[in-house]
Amino acid sequence: MAKLTPKQKIFADEYLVDLNATRAYKAAYKNIKKDETARANSSRLLTNANIKSYINKRMKDREKRTEITQDKVLEELSKIAFANGSDFAKVVQKSYMKPIYDKGGNKIDEEEVFYKDVEVIETDNLTEDQKKAIAAIKQTKFGIEVASCDKVKALELLGKHLGMFKDKVEVNGSLSNDVNIIIDGEEYGA
Repeated sequence: MAKLTPKQKIFADEYLVDLNATRAYKAAYKNIKKDETARANSSRLLTNANIKSYINKRMKDREKRTEITQDKVLEELSKIAFANGSDFAKVVQKSYMKPIYDKGGNKIDEEEVFYKDVEVIETDNLTEDQKKAIAAIKQTKFGIEVASCDKVKALELLGKHLGMFKDKVEVNGSLSNDVNIIIDGEEYGA
């Protein structure tokens, strides 16, 4: 692997922080203030074979060091994406005995009244995979609230990884092959 210039190394190291090439370029080349310039130049730097090789090596090293792999990330996303609300709570039918009173206010009988209620599943009864899909559990004035991680976002990220969602760009207009040449102020159509 060829050696990087000091500014290329700063750019690559900064890029590895958050994968924001524009920010990394501006950190390495402090005289660049415009995002458009930084974006264009950073895009060019990312295609440089030496920089690509350096970044790939550092990412592989980090993957080994942290044991965070693409497979692990996809596995966690799938646990969130395919979790069901019914894993954490269920609607149940309950009943109570409602007393029946006579006109004098004396209890003369009882009748069973049915109603629907929500029961939260105890976390000890959840699998580790189900627990990973829980974002928060808290006690509110209305009872226990279980919030799951963003299922739609997890599905979107998985879909993007699989190439399911392609951004489409629509271009309207026409192309012309007309060439106009100006020589000494005189215009000629070619």
